Amino acid sequence: MKRVFVTRVIPEPGRKLLEDAGITVVEWKEKRKLSKEELISCCSQADALLCVSSPVDQEFLQASKHLKVIALHSVGYDHVDVAAATDLGIPIGNTPGVLSAATADTAFLLMLATSRKAFYMHKTILKGEWGFFEPTANLGIELRGKTLGIFGLGKIGLEMAKACAGAFGMKVIYHNRSRNEPAEKLINAQWVSFDELLAESDVLSVHTALTTETAGRFNTAAFARMKPSSIFINTARGGIHHEGDLQRALEEGQIWGAGLDVTNPEPMMSDHPLLNMPNVAVLPHIGSATVETRNAMSILAAQNIIAGLNGERLPYPVNPEVYR
Repeated sequence: MKRVFVTRVIPEPGRKLLEDAGITVVEWKEKRKLSKEELISCCSQADALLCVSSPVDQEFLQASKHLKVIALHSVGYDHVDVAAATDLGIPIGNTPGVLSAATADTAFLLMLATSRKAFYMHKTILKGEWGFFEPTANLGIELRGKTLGIFGLGKIGLEMAKACAGAFGMKVIYHNRSRNEPAEKLINAQWVSFDELLAESDVLSVHTALTTETAGRFNTAAFARMKPSSIFINTARGGIHHEGDLQRALEEGQIWGAGLDVTNPEPMMSDHPLLNMPNVAVLPHIGSATVETRNAMSILAAQNIIAGLNGERLPYPVNPEVYR
């Protein structure tokens, strides 16, 4: 029987699909991260790896080059040395598409919560500070008719744009390396330069992959070019914004608020200053955390494993060049 090692406990639909295919599933059930040495050891007797969060670097790949396939329980693959895997002939699969709506919903939630200081005001109740009413205290800002800027108008960014345009009549502008003409027609989105995106957005929402080009893109220089009344949202990867620069931008009033589902590093320390700012909302990377989405992700990951172990092309390959 073929054997797959899974770095976390995954939803039942994916596990059942693997088992029904005659594959032995071995899951890491301890609630702590595997060390690299443990991961290598656990994969030594496996034919495939279903990876949740664990780094897949060149050292691991060299020690585990017997693996026939690696499936990620994510759409992002910035934690994987894809080039090294390709050189070793190991196909890598991910889970595209199925988490677009759930992640966009999280971005929308953060935008709304930040605009009304919702997380901070909830804390005042817990502290027993819900008392004297002041008409000018703790005011938020309205979103209707404002301009939404999308950095990375792909599947997730499009879902966010559709929600904002539909709910609040927001104008949509975006910046991509190349134009997304179908999205422009669907929601009347306008492509702008990166500088224009910064200057014109009332809400700037990040929906791009973490790459060498996007890493640290939102830094002191970027925040300084944004509106003092603007809200910054990041549900993509924490490495795309510089957290210290974001904190200073908020403290100095360069931007109005921020909503984060991703931080750098993760997890964020419980005493981080951002967590106690009135106009900041932070979530612990829950963008895809719905029953429906996680079930669908586990199924796609299982399909990649099954195809790889059967010597077939992965249905969702990150490195299709491995088949050339």
